[in-house]
Amino acid sequence: MAAELHVALVAADREVWSGEATLVVARTTSGDIGVMPGHQPLLGVLESGPVTIRTSDGGTVIAAVHGGFISFADNKLSLLAEIVELSDEIDVQRAERALERAKSDADAAAQRRADVRLRAAATR
Repeated sequence: MAAELHVALVAADREVWSGEATLVVARTTSGDIGVMPGHQPLLGVLESGPVTIRTSDGGTVIAAVHGGFISFADNKLSLLAEIVELSDEIDVQRAERALERAKSDADAAAQRRADVRLRAAATR
């Protein structure tokens, strides 16, 4: 079994992060999944949620991911999402305002997006 896997985290408009990792945790329609080197091949649908990438150098990358797909084969993991924001790119005050607006508008989807952004930002 290999000690690391190659990860590509891609949004519709850009490659957000790419590199070597020892573990990736993401939320799928089947629940949370952890992928380590040597994992069985998989293809799944991503739910909105934070993605945690444990990098090979001991660091951690956290991103808010909204929709998309996850694919793993041959120690290569692809996370292809509609929207991705790294935790350090998230404006917390803006996300808090968006959450309040979504609550007052009873917009469940917008509320979930704002909540995911805030959870990802809280881990930095």
